[in-house]
Amino acid sequence: MINIDELFQIVLNILLVVLVVSLIVLVVNAIKTLNKVDSLVDDLSVKSSKLDGLFNVVDTATDTVVSFSDNIVSFIASSLAKVFKRKRDKDE
Repeated sequence: MINIDELFQIVLNILLVVLVVSLIVLVVNAIKTLNKVDSLVDDLSVKSSKLDGLFNVVDTATDTVVSFSDNIVSFIASSLAKVFKRKRDKDE
């Protein structure tokens, strides 16, 4: 007849084997998923590096437009300041 301690050891060993096998399966699936994610990140990196030139062109164009508009605004502001300064000088 089987002793209760021996039965518990057998059940515990079987559960331990099941746990180890399931962990091995989970690790293999995680490795496969990480390989897919790695290839996706590499693909996105290549595509974003191709767009860097376009972003640089857009950035340069934006800087040029901002510089041009700043010059126009400063010219208009200085012209208005001169006009109002002349009127103050005439009034006094």
